[in-house]
Amino acid sequence: MDGVNDLENTTQIIIDNDFKVLLPALDSETYRLLEENIRQNGCRDAIIVWEGILIDGHNRYEICTRHDIPFTIVEKEFESREEVLIWIVSNQISRRNLTSIQLSHFRGVHYRAEKKIQGTNRWNGQEFKSGQNDDFNEKTVSKLASRYRVSPKTIGRDKNISEGIDIIGGISPEAQRKVLSGEVVINKQELEKMASKPMEEVEEIVAEIDDGTYNRVERRKAAASAATETEKYADDSTPEEVRGINSTISRITDGFYVQLRNHMKNADLEEIKSAIRSYIVLLEELYREISVG
Repeated sequence: MDGVNDLENTTQIIIDNDFKVLLPALDSETYRLLEENIRQNGCRDAIIVWEGILIDGHNRYEICTRHDIPFTIVEKEFESREEVLIWIVSNQISRRNLTSIQLSHFRGVHYRAEKKIQGTNRWNGQEFKSGQNDDFNEKTVSKLASRYRVSPKTIGRDKNISEGIDIIGGISPEAQRKVLSGEVVINKQELEKMASKPMEEVEEIVAEIDDGTYNRVERRKAAASAATETEKYADDSTPEEVRGINSTISRITDGFYVQLRNHMKNADLEEIKSAIRSYIVLLEELYREISVG
């Protein structure tokens, strides 16, 4: 049974990166507005924990502890980490505009968590007939495909993508964050193959993601294309700030077209819609930054 507590001592709250990485970071302007609202009106929404681990409200928690603002803690009960993961994923998908990579990762995490729960039940003494595990896999894939309105094939790919993202996170949580946030554009096919790559190759990819040199050839082409487009519409008198905006838009658009081409090949309508939505979100964030600036 869930419980509610008003606690001032926050030393018992634990930050778990496996949970935190599933909660997309707010852009700077949204974070600023949230901070301003909490400082003026207090923290109205509860911080949610499971066995002392923070599972929802990381931004609110950080703001409240930094400014010494009281908050309410809701303690939720789950049987396992896998149930927590499913709860977090369901919450995020239902209430946020997510990138295509984030959606694939979340759906893959959900599927893998369901599988883990099934495996735990097996070892807890339940008997399974031959082929029953395959039947479970098929039913789980179909259930999640129906729930998330994608094809069963997409759920299978999402499982591999999420494993690839977790492999990256095991080497560098920061590289994992960059991939999930869209700060670094990485092909989904590349993520699917991550588990089968030699560890040396994986570590090299992660190092390039960390230092910003990943896909440098493609980035150079995109930068050259952006520069060419800028030259069409700007001369030496054009302010540097405007040139920078044009370059940023070109970079966002290049990443969008990469995702769109891949989804077109697979004829996955939901992924195409997700890619379009992510593109719009990125442009809206750029608009807010320009407006504030």
